[in-house]
Amino acid sequence: MRDGISIPVYNFSGLEPLLTTDNDTIRIINFWATWCRPCVVELPYFELINTKYKGYNVEVVLVSLDLESAISSKLIPFIKKQQITSTVIVLDDVDSNTWIPKIDKEWSGAIPATLICKGGECDFYEQSFTYMSLEAALKKML
Repeated sequence: MRDGISIPVYNFSGLEPLLTTDNDTIRIINFWATWCRPCVVELPYFELINTKYKGYNVEVVLVSLDLESAISSKLIPFIKKQQITSTVIVLDDVDSNTWIPKIDKEWSGAIPATLICKGGECDFYEQSFTYMSLEAALKKML
């Protein structure tokens, strides 16, 4: 914990339960990192969705691929500076060749990448979003 912020660290088996929902909640899971410029550019759109759709059973989870050793020095200061209020977790699992295809068989592993899940259904996007394209992807699940 630093500056009142605690970020949980998961391996893939810890993250896996978040990849599906068994109710009407729509979970938007964005894979990103502080060192990924396109990821940083689109983060405000996820924050806006998180705020605008709070009453619609929409949950935003930002899965950072930053190193666990960078949580205190880079990730937490970044979250504070950007005023991120969405859930942030760190995925620290070096066996990416095993877990990447479990997210989506076609995923090359490049970020940003996003899953939008409701019930047993997930749409996968290996791309950067604009606010409008992110909202359009979300509305497919609403």
